[in-house]
Amino acid sequence: MLARLFPQGDATLIAHELTQMGHPAPAQGLCGQSFAGKLMGVPQELAAALTVWLQHQETACWWYHAPGASAATADVLFGGSGNLLTALRQEADRIPLLQPVLAALDAARDIQEHGPTHVRLGEQALALGQRTYVMGILNVTPDSFSDGGLYLQPEQAIKHAEEMLADGADIIDVGGQSSRPGATPIPAEVEHQRVIPVIGEIVKRYGALVSVDTYRASIAEAALDAGAVLINDISAMRFDTQMAALIARREAAVVLMHMQGTPQTMQHAPAYRHVIDEVYSFLAARLDWAMQQGVTRQRIVLDPGFGFGKAVRHNLALLRGLEHFRALGQPLLVGTSRKTFLGRLLQREVWDRLEGTMASVIYATLRGAAIVRVHDVKPVVQTVRLVDSLEHSFP
Repeated sequence: MLARLFPQGDATLIAHELTQMGHPAPAQGLCGQSFAGKLMGVPQELAAALTVWLQHQETACWWYHAPGASAATADVLFGGSGNLLTALRQEADRIPLLQPVLAALDAARDIQEHGPTHVRLGEQALALGQRTYVMGILNVTPDSFSDGGLYLQPEQAIKHAEEMLADGADIIDVGGQSSRPGATPIPAEVEHQRVIPVIGEIVKRYGALVSVDTYRASIAEAALDAGAVLINDISAMRFDTQMAALIARREAAVVLMHMQGTPQTMQHAPAYRHVIDEVYSFLAARLDWAMQQGVTRQRIVLDPGFGFGKAVRHNLALLRGLEHFRALGQPLLVGTSRKTFLGRLLQREVWDRLEGTMASVIYATLRGAAIVRVHDVKPVVQTVRLVDSLEHSFP
């Protein structure tokens, strides 16, 4: 059983969640509540006991049920005043059956309230909640979906990195293996030859913050030796059993991304029962596992994985519900740049998706993205600076 908490007082997200669960949103009763949460995978007996308890509460509260992932479980969305949790804590002492509910809610509150205020990249600490950071994409590949072949030669790649840094990029993300749908894995030796010299030169020439887009521990280690400070792992450290130990030992930062399937299979009819629940549960589990392996919270970034095993409707649901993932307490990376779902919605080819990218970046920035990963650095930097000024600057 896992709990996820909702932003206080945000009836819009709760109403949308109700529609996802098959309930019409009530005209009133959801606003102004100081607590709302969803319990996922609740055993039926426990769900029934919780419902009975809620029915007998004198304080204003509400609750809704939906079938869980299995026939033996239910999902329960409930909320009310701050006194509701206090009453539940007291009742759990009397009714032991309710203890798992309290434990799940306490765990969710702990992870939300004790999230980092900075993300550490090497010796630098980037403050969270004050501005949005821009990660410039540098694909040194012949077959990436958008810019494959443009920066395959080292000097071309280094020149492009220089341009992105001049345009305001905070981080340069170097990738040597395409992860586009259907991409075939390349030998580690080829990936090494493509990315390591480029990373070394970017760090040497410009002193930039550099990440490496790889799921291989051997490439990650070589990149760290070359000066990289962040490992952008599309597998969330699942594809290489040595990755977590490496990152913990080297005190590197890591991006943990959700992906359904692999790059070879991820777009073969992706399906979800509830995409936000499933992506949230995955990221919560990987965050917990990473910390158990010795990776500190200040060095973990989470990525919902736009375009990685998602249909258009799934990408839209994740973008619309991005604020849900803030309950995990970690900085969020959003990578919608030039993605296929934008092209399908706007009927634009890959080279003509700037407007769609910009709209999705603005939307993500307003909903709490800490880092946006983009191809078109200059217009994005200008845009997020204005959005940040409107959101975080006060007269």
